[in-house]
Amino acid sequence: MLRRFSTNFALFSMTLDGLAVLSSLWLAAFFRPALNALDWVLLIPSQVAIPTPLYALFPLIWILIYSALSIYDGRKFLRAMDEFSMLSLAMLIASISAAGILYLSYRDVSRALFIVFILLTYLTCLVWRILARIYFRAQRTAPGRARRVLVVGAGALGQKVKSQLLASQPPNLSFIGYVDDDFQVEDSEPLLGKAGEIRDVLKRHEITDVIIALPHSAYHRMGDIVQRMEDLPVQVWVALGFFDLALYNTTIEDFEGIPMLDLRASAIDDYQRMMKRAFDVFFGTIALILALPLMAVSALMVFLEDGFPILYRPKRVGENGRLFEMLKFRTMVKNAEQIQSQVEKKDADGNLIHKSKDDPRVTKIGKFLRRFSLDELPQFINIVRGDMSLVGPRPEMPYLVEKYQPWQRKRFAVPPGLTGWWQVSGRSDKPMHLHTEDDLYYIQNYSIWLDIQILMRTVWVVLVGKGSY
Repeated sequence: MLRRFSTNFALFSMTLDGLAVLSSLWLAAFFRPALNALDWVLLIPSQVAIPTPLYALFPLIWILIYSALSIYDGRKFLRAMDEFSMLSLAMLIASISAAGILYLSYRDVSRALFIVFILLTYLTCLVWRILARIYFRAQRTAPGRARRVLVVGAGALGQKVKSQLLASQPPNLSFIGYVDDDFQVEDSEPLLGKAGEIRDVLKRHEITDVIIALPHSAYHRMGDIVQRMEDLPVQVWVALGFFDLALYNTTIEDFEGIPMLDLRASAIDDYQRMMKRAFDVFFGTIALILALPLMAVSALMVFLEDGFPILYRPKRVGENGRLFEMLKFRTMVKNAEQIQSQVEKKDADGNLIHKSKDDPRVTKIGKFLRRFSLDELPQFINIVRGDMSLVGPRPEMPYLVEKYQPWQRKRFAVPPGLTGWWQVSGRSDKPMHLHTEDDLYYIQNYSIWLDIQILMRTVWVVLVGKGSY
């Protein structure tokens, strides 16, 4: 499902705008002869042929200008009027740019055709955005989209946040209660526990959103509160006017009409994320198509040796601690997870090593698949789907995450990857706790060129087979 402020929706918007320009250009040429009935239009007896380069150039112009004016950044245009006003300005600039190109190159293109093209493009871009807003508003009221809000701090600010939430009457949003150590509330104001009990409160009441609304005198408690819930899949917000204590990065968001700081914003900015997601979708799709024959052969080998299931679907911890189902070809015996504790080892410092070369659970075919990383080919599906990235931190097992130290959790600031700095720097030869340092290095030094470098180095690592077991 597309989310309004997601990178996927931004890419989807670019695609729709490009298609809108293409279809409008074709329709304008198709309907141009019908304009001959107008006295002020030059008579053209047959359908007009549009120069082929324009079919590539015009969509590019529109998408670039829309991007330059932040049309694809939904957070800047929370109100429909703001978005449509900026869309009109972007449309005017794009139209002038296109007219200038025609004047310098293809002057024989009909001016009436160009006017029709501009009107069709504007209407198409406007209509699909109106429909998108209607869709997202409907999604907010759809079953299963309930948001359960817990406010940390029952003082004046916390009560003001609650009052404004209830006054705005957001669909499917419920105020569940407060947690606070000191403040006493009325019986009608549910105090669910103290701040130190927030983990239990979140789990017991199935909270989806936490709003921190503490007074200035209590800012020193924010770090402890955030740390207590950083491994739980909840959205964390801070009421504006307070100390910025984000773990990774912060962005200002509109939370049902209240300006908040999102403490779970990505460690990479929106344009980096858009580039990364576009890179993943494009190359991930190509890789998936090319890998299909190998995947079919690998699946057959797994089935012939040990039957079903062919795929192994472990739960892994992704961005912001959210769990997802990672796809791999099964390379171990069917009861591998039940006997995992029997094969785990620790290094000299007591750190857990959860993989070893002599793991008795690995099947014969599994060793071959692991040797050339063929068992990981189904993860291209996770990449196209958006659960993973081509490059990123290693997808971690939930039971290992529970043993993480606080500093290690920062690796969940970006999506996990099929490969990463951890792989090209040692793969499975390195203990689990050292992978985190590689992951943090990647996050702090991220660029699309680093992704390309890691992918190129991964090819060599896979061929050599170092650390692949």
